[in-house]
Amino acid sequence: MRLNKYLSESGACSRREADTYISEGRVTVNGVPAALGTQVNDGDEVKLDGDIVGAARKKARPVYIALNKPVGITCTTERHVAGNIVDFVDHPERVFPIGRLDKDSEGLILLTNDGDIVNEVLRAEHNHEKEYVVAVDKAITPAFLDGMASGVRLSDATTKPCSVSRIGAKVFSIVLTQGLNRQIRRMCEAFGYTVEALQRVRIMHIRLGHLPLGRWRNLSEQEVAPLLPKAKPAQQPPSAQRPQQHPPRRGGPPPRHRQRGRRP
Repeated sequence: MRLNKYLSESGACSRREADTYISEGRVTVNGVPAALGTQVNDGDEVKLDGDIVGAARKKARPVYIALNKPVGITCTTERHVAGNIVDFVDHPERVFPIGRLDKDSEGLILLTNDGDIVNEVLRAEHNHEKEYVVAVDKAITPAFLDGMASGVRLSDATTKPCSVSRIGAKVFSIVLTQGLNRQIRRMCEAFGYTVEALQRVRIMHIRLGHLPLGRWRNLSEQEVAPLLPKAKPAQQPPSAQRPQQHPPRRGGPPPRHRQRGRRP
């Protein structure tokens, strides 16, 4: 099993975080610093920051929760960071956040101990929607709304077109399908606005609803199902993939058949 998958299935972190920890030299296998792509075999001793990581396994009790994160909580599994989200949630299972929500922002964030769903939620090509309610420091104009919706040129990228609507004089909602660093704050700054409050209210089909600030709840089965990786179609056994061999006819050569190409 690949080391990053081993770490995620043991509940230590997500696969993305595992790759970072491995690159930083914080992971060892049998006492030797590991490299990206290292394979873990039965009986190998894996350590993260000197602590033994338990045997990789599918969780007997997978955890999927939604948290209404307050301002000041940092979305990291680094326990030495004051106000880290793991200590704040204090779940009996070892969970980690799926993605991030800025320390200065509040609202919906998902946590799990199932590393397999992280890529399904975060992969940019899936274009999953995330909805936010934003309060700014001055009155919102039609030009501001149009500019935000059309795509904003930032220092490192141009944002994708998105849905933006006015809620109040200084409040608007925005639906993004990408997750650049501090994206909404930087988009507003490009038009001379400053974000005073930012709340995420939806991730894909999961809504914050009336969940109190600082509280978490377990996701329902209906909420979890779309998050799970899609099953790959089963491959046909080799015998079913081979073209049938026709015996030659008596009294002459076998007829010529045009073989239809099979898609890989």
